[in-house]
Amino acid sequence: MGLQIGDLTPRRGIKVEELRGKVIAVDAYNALYQFLASIRQPDGTPLMDSEKRITSHLSGLFYRTISLLSEGVKLVWVFDGISNEMKQAEQEKRREARASQEVKFKTALEEEDVDKMRKYRSLGRLTEEMIAESKELLEAMGVAVVQAPAEGEMQAAQLVRERSAYAVASQDYDALAVGGRLIQNLTLAKTRKTVSGMIYISPELLEYEDVLQTLGVNTDQFISLAILVGTDFNPGGVKGIGPKKALALVKEKKFPVRIFGSLEGKVDFDWQAVFQLFKEPEVTKDVRVEFPKLDGEKIMEILVERHEFNEGRVEKQLDKLKEGKGKAAQTTLF
Repeated sequence: MGLQIGDLTPRRGIKVEELRGKVIAVDAYNALYQFLASIRQPDGTPLMDSEKRITSHLSGLFYRTISLLSEGVKLVWVFDGISNEMKQAEQEKRREARASQEVKFKTALEEEDVDKMRKYRSLGRLTEEMIAESKELLEAMGVAVVQAPAEGEMQAAQLVRERSAYAVASQDYDALAVGGRLIQNLTLAKTRKTVSGMIYISPELLEYEDVLQTLGVNTDQFISLAILVGTDFNPGGVKGIGPKKALALVKEKKFPVRIFGSLEGKVDFDWQAVFQLFKEPEVTKDVRVEFPKLDGEKIMEILVERHEFNEGRVEKQLDKLKEGKGKAAQTTLF
């Protein structure tokens, strides 16, 4: 979900080769949920081992991370910490949506209706075990892992501000609202599978300063704009105000107090608290990003011994990983 400002933000298409030698901070939860949604069997069920443990996320982590490393991109995966209580409404909304999908999926499964199974495939949820195992695999691959105290995308943006990373990789816009540089569609694939079918995709770069300049707003106005149209902390934003109307309002009223003061009776949430979350996000500063040594034996234990991945395929990818690590070793931020 995240901010609903996609139609307003300027962006430019880039090639993965442009990121060679750069450190990219990946919004881990955002990526893992993408893996759960997209890496599926033909009937829509996630990949699983013989004990019915979901492995879609591990498959995505392993194969797609290696693809990017092979292009000389160096990755830091940033994981969420404790979510702010204001985000609970959005989390509850997502839980309800997943529960509804699960019911429809199970009905389609019982009826052996493959088309409906694909349509109502359950996105699943990330368990503590899945998260811990994801970190374990990444570190065995020699990929840096950073634990955020709160929101992962905001911690990732902090790494960019401190020049420990070049950009944040995420489909959400949350990181953009706290400054920095955002890359969407960071993948070597040219198409993405969606519920409505296959769509063409390519990586896109969004520069914070370019966004402010193009929209003609300052930092406080941009945060206000984001809140008006809706964030994870105030889903839905202010009723009746879309992106274009919100942009006109922040330009007219200029200051947050005047912007939200003009909407008396329409704002049913604590806008000041949400504003503060973006203005001064809860992050750890001066994080030392460390890239562990590649541990091939650990990778084999996790994927082959524990989850029954094909040994030959994993070994082949390990060779590719070693080569990719060499390409990514010579890293420059800019």
